[in-house]
Amino acid sequence: MIELTRRATFSASHYYWNEAWSQEKNEAVFGRCARRNGHGHNYTLEVTVAGEADPVTGFVVDLKWLKDVIEHEVLAAYDHRHLNLEVPEFSEQKLIPTTENIAISAWKRLELAVSKAGGARLSRLRVYETPEIFAEYRGEK
Repeated sequence: MIELTRRATFSASHYYWNEAWSQEKNEAVFGRCARRNGHGHNYTLEVTVAGEADPVTGFVVDLKWLKDVIEHEVLAAYDHRHLNLEVPEFSEQKLIPTTENIAISAWKRLELAVSKAGGARLSRLRVYETPEIFAEYRGEK
């Protein structure tokens, strides 16, 4: 088995807010990140797939295909968006767009498409909020 990682970047804004809490509690827990106008980040997304290299092409998956899937499933939804207001899993489900939740949500957006690639599986997904802070998700198993 071999793992292959593709990196992409996107810019988005967000704020942290728990609807079940008072303004005072949100501000106490989330600090400046609770400001409802939000703030932005230049995120880096790393998508790792695992599988056997194809004996004919040498690929786990075609890199152009993987780039297109990442762009279609994640970047088109997240890039230059206010996550709380424009992305359904955060706006409609009221999921707080922490780096951890962004990683889990991006995984869910990619998992089915990658599984259809034939032989490859999603192995790891990292979202860097800053160069020093990232969340890594490896699925529920």
